[in-house]
Amino acid sequence: MSIQVFGMAVSRGVAIGRAVLVASSRIDVAHYFVGPDQVAAEIERLRMARNVVAAELSSLQADMPADAPAELSALLDVHLMLLHDDTLSSATKHWIVERHYNAEWALSAQLEVLARQFDEMEDEYLRERKADVEQVVERMLQFLARDAGRAGGGIAQAALAPDFGGEEPLVLVANDVAPADMLQFKRSVFTGFVTDVGGQNSHTAIVARSMDIPAVVGAREASRLIRQDDWIVIDGDAGVVVVNPSQIVLEEYRFRQRQSELERARLHRLRNTPAVTLDGQAIELLANIEMPGDAAAAVESGAVGVGLFRSEFLFMNRADDLPGEDEQFEAYREAVLAMNGLPVTVRTVDIGADKPLERLSSAELRHEHVLNPALGLRAIRWSLSEPGMFRQQLRAILRASAFGKVRILIPMIAHLSEVRLTFEALARARQQLDDAGRAHGRVEIGAMIEVPAAALQIEAFLRHFDFVSIGTNDLIQYALAIDRADEAVAHLYDPWHPAVLHLVAMTIEAANRLGRGVSVCGEMAGDPAFTDLLLAMGLRSFSMHPSRIALIKQRILRADTRRLASALPAVLSADDCSAASARHFGLPSSV
Repeated sequence: MSIQVFGMAVSRGVAIGRAVLVASSRIDVAHYFVGPDQVAAEIERLRMARNVVAAELSSLQADMPADAPAELSALLDVHLMLLHDDTLSSATKHWIVERHYNAEWALSAQLEVLARQFDEMEDEYLRERKADVEQVVERMLQFLARDAGRAGGGIAQAALAPDFGGEEPLVLVANDVAPADMLQFKRSVFTGFVTDVGGQNSHTAIVARSMDIPAVVGAREASRLIRQDDWIVIDGDAGVVVVNPSQIVLEEYRFRQRQSELERARLHRLRNTPAVTLDGQAIELLANIEMPGDAAAAVESGAVGVGLFRSEFLFMNRADDLPGEDEQFEAYREAVLAMNGLPVTVRTVDIGADKPLERLSSAELRHEHVLNPALGLRAIRWSLSEPGMFRQQLRAILRASAFGKVRILIPMIAHLSEVRLTFEALARARQQLDDAGRAHGRVEIGAMIEVPAAALQIEAFLRHFDFVSIGTNDLIQYALAIDRADEAVAHLYDPWHPAVLHLVAMTIEAANRLGRGVSVCGEMAGDPAFTDLLLAMGLRSFSMHPSRIALIKQRILRADTRRLASALPAVLSADDCSAASARHFGLPSSV
């Protein structure tokens, strides 16, 4: 039966495919695809897990005291029977063989299928047996987690494995998707995302938009209503998920899919066209990347450089094995060389808030134990609290600068004392490289303007930095006191808020007046609704995901900055800046 699930539209377009559920578990389960040559090994891991757990249960039964309740022994018999039941063992192998899931993912996927079946049973006694299945699977997952740890496996290692999943398109359905897992799924076969939680500017939403794939978040009961392998349609324009659509509905959405693909192909033809406005203003379109391999997509998109290399993704999913100086150096050098002489801006590690590390070293604080992680030890604050690790990263970036044009970007800076400590760390890192005889080049140093305090004292900051980059995602969050990942207040997260726009305009104006470079690297840069407004403010450098560049370039080619600038005062003085922008810049209100 076809049903509809409603959520929040965060990334436009239509995705059609089989549902892949990533179920919540008390154990953190690694989700990744394995290659054809690894299928047999994963099945062997599954068999070993079953045998080890069976041996544990048999040992418990054998060692049971004589006065133990008979029900306890009977319960262990049930668990042993479930372990060897085909609905668990053989069906789990199916996910490995057909979909190329790793053993942990296959096991949790089959648990989801069985749990639904037990929930639908009329007999109360049989329904309660679901808990037994969950306990057996938890034991097997615990063994697999230990096994992966001994083998040095897990997501970090498996991220390098190719993606598989059969011939049918797949869409991901989950309660939520952590930033680290979004990175893991980034180049996967998934054509769309659905999550129960999240807001318009949650990390999942931002990554889905950057990947240019349809997504719906905040769909509440999606992961409960949608079953493993259901056919579903994600309508990223309307924020609707259609489960098991009729043939007529399916054909309608397939037509819309084809129209979107034609539009993408048309935009791609602009990749080699210079981004110049109608009145002759050259605009710099840069790319945001997470990993060195993303640089190829940046070049292919027509980007004239990397405006934001999010270096923290090198640190995620690493537990205690964080990247050392040489590993970081190789990653930065790879990106620099791939850009063929175009500039690469590396942001120092922005750990914290929605991107926690497995550990926070001497701080010994985990994300979930902090009352408000967005206001805590994150970004430059964390780096300065770990001076050895910070200098290690700075040395790696400086060494990479010997191979091309590199710039360093400091995130979340708010105090001039942080500026002083940052430059002292840079001087020390340079000196250490000189003492070791290691080559390094000249780098420009920039600050991210994402804390209102930094925007309000922008002139003081510009006396120290070569350039600034406005991180609009956090700037909006901090200016409006809104947690952008919290769906309960997501409707209050407003990039059109007059206070936010005044902070952005103030920063751009000051940088232009003082002859310093300024760009926007947050979501605003890749949103065509803001292109004319940012051009009117005097912005000439935009940094965004490579997939957004052609769309923004199209708007730039149609823009006249002189006309736009003349309308800016009316937009900024309006109570409703969005409506005023649509009226004065000729934007449709739906953009």
